[in-house]
Parts: sequence; C-alpha cells; structure tokens
Amino acid sequence: MTRVRHNDYGVLSPPAIGDWKPELSVSVVIPAYDCQEALERTVSALAAQTYPAGLVEIVVADDGSTPPVELADARVVRVRDGWGRGAARQTGQLAATGEVIHWLDSDMILAPDHLEAHMRWHHLIDHAVVIGDTRFVSAPGEEGTRSEYTRKTLDSTRMLKDAGTGAYLLHTGASSSVRAELLRAAGGVDATLNMAEDTELGYRLAQAGAVFVPDPQARAWHVGPSTVMLREKEVHRHNWSYLGDLIPDLRWLRGHPRRHWRVPYVQVVVGATTYEETRASVDAALAGTLPDAAVTLVGAWGKLTGGRRSSLDDPLLDLRLLHNLYAHEPRVVFAESEPVSVTPTPFLLRLPAGWVLGADTLAGLVRLADEDLLGLVCLALAEDADGVVAARLERTAAFARAARFEGATDDLVDELFGALWVEGGEYGLSTVEEAGPLTGDPAKWRALAARRQAEIKELRATADRLAAEVERLSGPRDEEDPARGPLSSLIRHLRSAG
Repeated sequence: MTRVRHNDYGVLSPPAIGDWKPELSVSVVIPAYDCQEALERTVSALAAQTYPAGLVEIVVADDGSTPPVELADARVVRVRDGWGRGAARQTGQLAATGEVIHWLDSDMILAPDHLEAHMRWHHLIDHAVVIGDTRFVSAPGEEGTRSEYTRKTLDSTRMLKDAGTGAYLLHTGASSSVRAELLRAAGGVDATLNMAEDTELGYRLAQAGAVFVPDPQARAWHVGPSTVMLREKEVHRHNWSYLGDLIPDLRWLRGHPRRHWRVPYVQVVVGATTYEETRASVDAALAGTLPDAAVTLVGAWGKLTGGRRSSLDDPLLDLRLLHNLYAHEPRVVFAESEPVSVTPTPFLLRLPAGWVLGADTLAGLVRLADEDLLGLVCLALAEDADGVVAARLERTAAFARAARFEGATDDLVDELFGALWVEGGEYGLSTVEEAGPLTGDPAKWRALAARRQAEIKELRATADRLAAEVERLSGPRDEEDPARGPLSSLIRHLRSAG
C-alpha cells in the first residue's frame, strides 16, 4: 500500500475509469426526510452506474418522513434513536454491509461513472476519504458551479494536496466515501448533530489518519442551492456554538482564556510518582498559556480502596494524595496505563513526572509542530544510565496513519509527517528544583507579555527618534570653526546646563 505524506495524494495513480476490475463492495447511504420525488431520481441514477451492481447496496435512512419513504430499489431503514441528519447518517451506516460507505444527499443527480470514480481510490489505500465534484444547479441538465468556498479551497491548495491538517474542512455528506473500517475507527457519525455533522466527522477521520482526495471525475449535481448558500451567516451562528467544543483545530472559536472544552487541544500524559514532583508536572501543564490543555494521570488507581488504613503510613499515600488533589479537576483524568492514542485530541505530550513545563511550552511546541506539519517532536531532557530522558509531542493523525503500515512507528511517522529532536530547555522545560513558582493565571502572563511588548515598541520608537536626532546633529560643520558642528554645540550646551 502506497504511503502518502501529509495529504499529498499525488503519489497515488488511480486506474482510468472503465479500465480496471472492482472488488470492494459499497453501501450508498442516503439520509432522507420528506423528499420522495427527489429520492426516486437519485436512486434511479444509482441504478445506471458503471460500478458492478452486484457490489452495490442502497440504504435509505428515513428520518420520520410523512408518509414514510417507500422504494422498491433500496433498503429503507427507519431512524428510531434521535432525529436529524446525524442520526440518519449513523442509522444508515450501522445498517450498511458494504466495505465502503458512500454518503449521498437525497437530491443528487449522478454521472454514470460517479461511484466508479470514487471506488478506484479505495482500492489503492484503505484510509482514503474521497470527495465528489458536486456542482449546484437550479434544474436538472444544467452544468452548474462549485460552491465558492470549495472553488477557492481547491485552487489555493493544489486540489487539497497542500491543505495540510485542514483538508477535512472540505468533507461533505453530499458526496463522499470512506472505508467502513476507518469510519467506525473514527467513531461513526455524531448522531446528536443536525448540522455540520459532516465537518465534525471529517475532523475525526483526519485524526484517524485519513487522506482526503477530491476527484473531479466523480461528477454529481445538487438540485437547488445549499443551506449555506442561502443563509450563510445564520448557519455559522448556529454551528459555531458547538463546533468549538468538538473541533479544537478551529482556534478562532476558542478565544476565551478560561473556558473548559470537551475536546482538548493537547493531552499531557504524566505517570504518577511522588506527590510533590507529580503535582509540579501536572499543575504546570494546566497553568500554561495554552488554555485548552488537559492531563491524563497514569497510576494504579484501582488499588485505592475505602477500607481502614493509616492516614499517614499508607503504602499508597502518594497515589492517594494525588487522587485527592485532582478528583474534582475536570481537566485531569485518571488512567491505569498510558493511552495509545488520545483521539480526537490532535496532540499528545508524554511528559516524565518531575519535569515541569514553562508557561509557553505547550503553545511553542504546537507552533513548532505546525510549521512543517511534524508528526513527532522529541525533547531531550537529561541522560541517565538507561539513556536519554525525553518528552514527546505526538500528532494523533500521524501516529494513526503510521499504525496502518508495518515497521517502526517513529520511523514511519518521520516518513509520513516528519520528526524532530530539540533541547527541552529551549522550550522552557525544567526540573522541579529549577522551576519557578506558578503564578497560576495564564491571563496574567499574557497581560505581562502584552505590557512588555508595548514597552519594547515604545523603546524602539525612542531609539529611532534618537538615531534620527543624532544623524541630524551630525550634519555640516560650523563654517567659522570646523570643530564646532551642531553635535559638539549640543554637547557644550548640555555640559553648561549641568
């Protein structure tokens, strides 16, 4: 299976349409609500596809239509748990049996080779998410146009090859496809969402290691404008009220400095040792300028019981004190072992206990990783008899994709995304003994940084003004006394004034 670096799927060579042998089965899942006429047209187009009919099933998820949807050429399942597009998509995919799930809106007109165009990519790699070329028309038979957002995104990213971590933003339920195994590994569709469920799913697919492929040959036409085209500001007002909680990558939705968010941006994993050094590591991780960090504290928490014990001589005293300390801190979770992945959180920092993060350490490391879309940043902290003591910032998407291939994980991550070693001290890491006291308030650090920046700006302006004054005063010399130029006159004046 070919390895794709970042989202540059240009290394893949899909076969020409009509010149290959399909093998994978596909379930076309269509959520539907009171759209019988449009749905019949879409299902009719599916019956005329070039992809082998024996490999295709059509699943229509009826979200409470009145009267209920009835179709002879599709399997209709009723949405029983919840309502809306998310619930319908999840109901449909759970009922599907195909190796690939192909999402379609109910009001689509498909080119005869639409499914085939999609499916050829899934035969190349098992972690492709294929996005069809959807054009919007007012009536069947028109050529139509892409949405302006889609057009600009494709033009500015070489058809998503240079889209980096943001390729998922073009994922849409109108026409997209994904291996069923990858979909379920990502957690399926969020059944509670009635809008933006495709964007949120796209984000989680990205964390699962997906490569997003827009195929201009997967042609389809959407009859009528989308809701975004008609009511863009209202759609954003609605969706952004909850997408900030679910997609930490949308940084502009997380401007509040003290909010707690459902999905952290960085999950810091610390193994519990002594009370003092573990507390120093955890507290510093929670007190940085990156406000949406959280901590997984690893220890033998299952050994802590409520039975009679000596309060001060308990052999598990340090572990118990740590549990007492963080029992009601919503950003700390207790785990018996280190997590393999923290998906859908995009970054995982593995931090040895006793090492303390600086105020801007997490923010600086994420910036470093994002400069070149690195999958791994290793921070050398010290060296002991067992080798180098290091912290590790791991990109969730990179490790998820590397896990699909045979080989050493770190080497694969380096090949697929890039890896880098740096000195921990350069990014503010220190031992407990070296670390200064916490101020406890990232807002104060930001305010102090803002004041210092203002002072620097003022001092630079003063320096520029003085430099200009020196240049002016170093002009032509006094004609009567060449040694007495404007600068020397100023110096004499200052001396006499003193």
